[in-house]
Amino acid sequence: MTNYREILRLYSQGISQRSIAASCECSRNTVAKVIARAKELNVAWPLSSETTDGELDKLFFPKPSHASSLRKYPDPEYIHKELVRHGVTLKLLWSEYCEECRINNELPLMYSQFCYHYQKFAEKKRASMHIPRKPGEQTEVDWAGKTAFIVDRDTGEIIPAYVFVAALSYSQYAYVEAFLSQNLESWITAHTNMYSFYGGVTRVLITLITPR
Repeated sequence: MTNYREILRLYSQGISQRSIAASCECSRNTVAKVIARAKELNVAWPLSSETTDGELDKLFFPKPSHASSLRKYPDPEYIHKELVRHGVTLKLLWSEYCEECRINNELPLMYSQFCYHYQKFAEKKRASMHIPRKPGEQTEVDWAGKTAFIVDRDTGEIIPAYVFVAALSYSQYAYVEAFLSQNLESWITAHTNMYSFYGGVTRVLITLITPR
């Protein structure tokens, strides 16, 4: 269920909708709809401690007494295009799809069915080629596509954390570490810690980005 209380609390503190979406693990569209609906109903933080997310859900998006039994199927072409965007995942797109279905009083597919229908579509567009690799020959490194966040327990400030990811190409054995910056010092530190973790250095290092 959407974390309505936390969305309203963070919004009252002036936190951006992007940061609220990351903190509450929901889409920015959901955050925008909740905030807009709260303004329409003159609902604002602070709320009574007895007010639950379930009650807010019924208040913000009430279901009619005779809900439509029409099942809405996702648009695979739209999903395919959205997955190319930075930070977009199938889980996020499914959440947005469910939210849209709920607002339109339509029945959504379960997450497993949602993924199944998209995978069937993607198989028709997928082109693949086997690339032979040797154990211990190369390591692939990059900053992860989605920025993580940490919360300062004293101030409540949401601080971005950039995730360095490395994987041995043959085994896919991974090393992951978060940094508060993507500068050159963090980049070098990440590699030093990675090599220490793996206990050695591969012949080839593959990276797709330029350190800042």
